[in-house]
Amino acid sequence: MENFVVSARKYRPASFDTVVGQGSITATLKNAIKNNQLAQAYLFCGPRGVGKTTCSRIFAKTINCLNLTENLEACNECESCRAFNENRSYNIHELDAASNNSVDDIRMLIDKVRIPPQIGKYSVYIVDEVHMLSPAAFNAFLKTLEEPPAHAKFILATTEKHKILPTILSRCQIFDFNRMSVEGIVGHLQNLAQKEGIDADIDGLNVIAQKADGGMRDALSLFDQIVSFAGKKFTYQDVINNLNVLDYEYYFKLTDMFLAGDIAGSLLTFNEILSKGFDAHHFISGLSQHFRDLMVCRDANTLQLLEVGAGIRDHYKKQSESLSVPFIYTALNITNRCDLDYRESKSKRLLVELTLMQLCNINNQITGAIQSQPTTSNATVQQPNVQQQTPVATQQIQPSQQNSTPSQAQIAEQNVKKTAEISIKDYIQNKNIVSKQENEQKKQTEQTVANQPTATENENFTLEQLQKIFASLAEIYRTKKPRLHAIFKECMPQLKDNFVVEITLQNSLQEDAINEVKSGFVNYLRKQLHNTSIDVVTKISNIQPQNAVYTDADKYKFLSQQNANLEVLKQNLNLDF
Repeated sequence: MENFVVSARKYRPASFDTVVGQGSITATLKNAIKNNQLAQAYLFCGPRGVGKTTCSRIFAKTINCLNLTENLEACNECESCRAFNENRSYNIHELDAASNNSVDDIRMLIDKVRIPPQIGKYSVYIVDEVHMLSPAAFNAFLKTLEEPPAHAKFILATTEKHKILPTILSRCQIFDFNRMSVEGIVGHLQNLAQKEGIDADIDGLNVIAQKADGGMRDALSLFDQIVSFAGKKFTYQDVINNLNVLDYEYYFKLTDMFLAGDIAGSLLTFNEILSKGFDAHHFISGLSQHFRDLMVCRDANTLQLLEVGAGIRDHYKKQSESLSVPFIYTALNITNRCDLDYRESKSKRLLVELTLMQLCNINNQITGAIQSQPTTSNATVQQPNVQQQTPVATQQIQPSQQNSTPSQAQIAEQNVKKTAEISIKDYIQNKNIVSKQENEQKKQTEQTVANQPTATENENFTLEQLQKIFASLAEIYRTKKPRLHAIFKECMPQLKDNFVVEITLQNSLQEDAINEVKSGFVNYLRKQLHNTSIDVVTKISNIQPQNAVYTDADKYKFLSQQNANLEVLKQNLNLDF
């Protein structure tokens, strides 16, 4: 019986041209080979399953090939290529840093580096999961990594670049691998299915690609799992059943119920979803993603952000045309709030059910909010018609005859609709309030400008009055900002022409501290002295107090005056203060 080989190994790329989704990286590596500009060390980083180790092996095989093709690919015919393909090459060494992360392991690697290759030009050392090395191992690796022998090349691979020491990063050429796009994964799976003679549904392949979360290896593993489950032909339904993915149809059906205000139907649908074993948090997250997809497919420019199959894409497009932007925006807010509150809630099912009730009530609230808006075309405000302001869905649940008494279920449903928090109503009310506040602020600003004193109405003041105000200002800063208190207490202001107040400071640090609060105390001076033309300027005194030490340069100058050998030490050791 022939041994089964998983697709991730069977269809592993063997050349740069067969690598999926990393065109810029493969082009850079091929140009480096073409121009003979190979670095001593490379760092390949990125998510799992995107081709880091694969590209490392292809690169190591190619630079050792004795007869490169015109396309700068390995020939697969020379002795070096055959030895690599048969896993007997002594030129390429792979080390798993997750299990070989000690100083002794790195020392053994350094000893191997000294041995030149038997066939080919280079000995290539591929260190996978390099972030797992201990700090001591990293330090032992530094010197060899920076200045290896001419025949040694290092390729480090990691999924967590932030855990690697900066001294290691600075010695490597860094390549950041991209996450695989859904389209790229689907295209690769289609080619694989064609080679294997498998009839794969395109929507099912899209679900596999989304479930893989940007990793080609994960996508190939899921593909093998589905083939084992369904055989040589599988459908979208086979994929969602085997991978435990909630069907898109549930979200489309629920959205139609939200539009119709069908609370009972939405609650029953949610109960059906729970009975199939799906988690409520997973459901609410998927519902948020559904409304997000409805929003992006409304515009042709953002339609490319919708990562689903063609058939489901058309369904999204059709349903989005029946929804208004306020509806989708409000639904996104409601589902997002439920997602945030889910972990803290003690009654999680009730939280989700209340969210579904609020979603069913969106149209009613939008209608009520629009009808309750005052009209600006009429000069007089007319008495609103109570019957017209009644939400449409509320009118439908009322009994056909006026004398009949509503049932308890109908009363409860009406109460839920009245108490539901709907952001579209708040948005309209807030918009009216903000507009009213803006108009009032505009009038107040115009009135304030009109009442401001002109230059001829500003009151004169004396230097003594100014200094008295400065003294009170220093007391204000005594407890809040002691540094400013000391500055205002030491510096005495001078009164110049045109009500300009000049402050003499001792250094730039004091000037920076004054500038931080300048607008505040200038307004304070104008208010206390009844003069809006007051302005404040600062200058630094040329006369410094004895032994004044403020900045690093001042400290160095002071110390060098105390000891002349300090300047000699600075020059001999090429130091700086």
